[in-house]
Amino acid sequence: MKILVTLKPVPNPDEKVKVREDGKGIVRENIKTVVNPFCEIAVEEGLRIREAHGGEVVVLTVGPRESDQQLRTALAMGADRGILVEAAGDLDSLAVAKVIAKVAAEEKPDLVLNGKQAVDDDNNQVGQILAALLSWPQATFVSKLEPDMGCRKAKATREVDGGLETIEVPLPAVITADLRLNEPRYASLPGIMKAKKKEVKLVPVASLGVDTKPKVRVLSLTPPRQRSGGRKVADVAELVSLLSNEAKIL
Repeated sequence: MKILVTLKPVPNPDEKVKVREDGKGIVRENIKTVVNPFCEIAVEEGLRIREAHGGEVVVLTVGPRESDQQLRTALAMGADRGILVEAAGDLDSLAVAKVIAKVAAEEKPDLVLNGKQAVDDDNNQVGQILAALLSWPQATFVSKLEPDMGCRKAKATREVDGGLETIEVPLPAVITADLRLNEPRYASLPGIMKAKKKEVKLVPVASLGVDTKPKVRVLSLTPPRQRSGGRKVADVAELVSLLSNEAKIL
């Protein structure tokens, strides 16, 4: 079974980010770049499926050459090989999905695993667009995945507004991983050493013949408004008065 797992390098969510002076993005200097947490969950799920059913886990990212570091993290976790599609500048969701679709057409995986969203832009679009481009079935926000290679299908439990929904999709399919799908493993020291020798294929985005011209552009970013500190009230009557007269929400 071949599993293609996509991952996105993102600014460390534990660090405070600042908006650039031109308002077109964030200041990335002196901020550590890490694997998107949802993508890390997707990598873990790919490894568990390989351990249960055999096969190969291929990790893919689209971005600058420095993204090799995040691929190596996934390889240290246990992925077999990596593909880095080198692209300069920020690509929108459609462009990224087109690139992944091109790679998937060449690799012919049985399953594509994505994080459900990236914590930097929270778009939650690439998996759905990818499934449409490939004309493959999809299961999004998956919290439990049970592939059946004998029947060439997978049962997916997904989180919806009303609770849980279980669906069955034929393979190949696109799956997006939710937070409760699993707990990613830590890369061991032997795994980190082995990752240095594993193959990472560098592919210039221009060689794929994909139109990556953005269809969406960011007009401006603004930091959240500074909130004032809380205050104590003596009793319920004062609380109601403040909510009614100052906050104007009653």
